[in-house]
Amino acid sequence: MKKFRALAVTAAAAALTLLTAVPANAVTLNYEYDANGWTHIHSTDSDLWIKPTKMQLAIQGADGTFTGHMPISPADTKFHVLGFLPIKAQVNFEEAAPLSGRVVRVGNIARVDSTASYYIRLSNVLIAGIPSPVGSNCRTKDPVTLSANTPDGEIFNIANGGNLAGSFTIGDFEHCLLNTLIINQLVPGDGNMTLAVTNAKFISATNP
Repeated sequence: MKKFRALAVTAAAAALTLLTAVPANAVTLNYEYDANGWTHIHSTDSDLWIKPTKMQLAIQGADGTFTGHMPISPADTKFHVLGFLPIKAQVNFEEAAPLSGRVVRVGNIARVDSTASYYIRLSNVLIAGIPSPVGSNCRTKDPVTLSANTPDGEIFNIANGGNLAGSFTIGDFEHCLLNTLIINQLVPGDGNMTLAVTNAKFISATNP
């Protein structure tokens, strides 16, 4: 076990060295991280848990740019209208574009700037405990762009991970049957997100 851990640490260190060196024909470094976090939607004053998932990144050694994927599992949310009427719904995230961004290095410090794009779909809507049909394709008209960056004063370690934080804006929904109007009066608006990225796993290094 100790030998295996030593090899893993050595591989991660070698990959980090490749990224720092910025060779002309740099390799692509493939990593997988654990990720989970929270979002807060200001319009409904509600929180949504980003359940444990995997973030996969392909980092270009030449300039630190990356692409990747982070599937987000469905999660339940609830809030109150007029202070007393409870509304519950299942929120689903459908990837609209790959995760993209860049690892920016300043001296020995690294940070991440990234964006992800998802359609947000609502299902299993309950108003005061009573099912309120929204159909099978009640979702935002346009993808919601999540900006997630390393918070000020913190760093992102490629071989370990780090915290990310950012914001988003939810636009109008469509195809929600008779509930489209009320959903668009209640839900659209700004929000913020925090994400913990941990347990880095170095997968491979591939040549361009």
